[in-house]
Amino acid sequence: MAITTIESLREHLQWAIEVEHCTIPPYLTALYSLKDGHNQEAREVILSVFLEEMLHMTLAANILNAIGGKPQLDKPDFLRPYPLYLPHSSSAFMVPLSKFSRETVHVFLQIEKPEGTDAPGEEDRYETIGQFYLAIEEGLEAVCRTFGEQNVFSGDPARQIRPEMMDYDGGGRVISVSDLESALQAVDEIEEQGEGLKHAEVWDGDRPMFHPEREEVAHYFRYQALLFGRTYRRGDTPQTGPTGEGFSIDWDAVHNIRPNPRIADYALGTAIHAKMLEFNLAYSNLLRMLHRAFNGQPEQMAVSVGSMYELKNLALELMKMPTEDGSTVA
Repeated sequence: MAITTIESLREHLQWAIEVEHCTIPPYLTALYSLKDGHNQEAREVILSVFLEEMLHMTLAANILNAIGGKPQLDKPDFLRPYPLYLPHSSSAFMVPLSKFSRETVHVFLQIEKPEGTDAPGEEDRYETIGQFYLAIEEGLEAVCRTFGEQNVFSGDPARQIRPEMMDYDGGGRVISVSDLESALQAVDEIEEQGEGLKHAEVWDGDRPMFHPEREEVAHYFRYQALLFGRTYRRGDTPQTGPTGEGFSIDWDAVHNIRPNPRIADYALGTAIHAKMLEFNLAYSNLLRMLHRAFNGQPEQMAVSVGSMYELKNLALELMKMPTEDGSTVA
């Protein structure tokens, strides 16, 4: 069923926030499992994608606010246990929390898989995230035709996250949404960074945050380059694969974390239980800050940056805590 009402459009944009968020813990788990001094190319790729997923979550929240909705991040079911299926997807694959490995990168490729050139929009049980956003794009246009653009974009402009409010140095840009044109620009930003320009090129139209002398490729192709051990260069296509400069990946220079770690695996009073509890509280507090930022307190976005660094430090501490099996870390 197509998105034909403002209420349905708001619901699907909330789903979009949840979809973007669900990709962040897996990406950060893989990132923080990399041992210091190794795999710089992989570190840069995963960090750049994570920052852009944060941007996508912000853009989805801006669109939802622009049409009079209220982004919800401070609710129990926003945090789902891993492994999980992407929310409202076709459940074709599960996403775990696991260390950086070839298998993990293959999961990331499934998450970021581009849709086919003629693939239809899918507002539920979508096969690719791109098809889900195509359904949202079609829904925005359909609802505006039915109810009138001014009636659809009834949200308070003060709830928008504007570029100057977000300490963002990744690819792409923060877009303040006020009408159909800016909403479609925000959706295009999300789609191009994930899948490439016009869904047919490897490039996403941005410059890499770590190598501004290059052109940036979309998320799918960044992860694909890690498996090839080679960068993309101008002239490369999805069919040719990357033919640029080679680099090496040390798949063993990784903390051997236990897959899908959870606090219930450790007894109350143990050091790991206490550190995991500290991490979980910090993560929940971060989500509350983002919830407030998206709901009328945009200054909280800048405040949240400090909490993100706190999370990183706690995660790295857990990466160094051996479990009782003697071979894995928490």
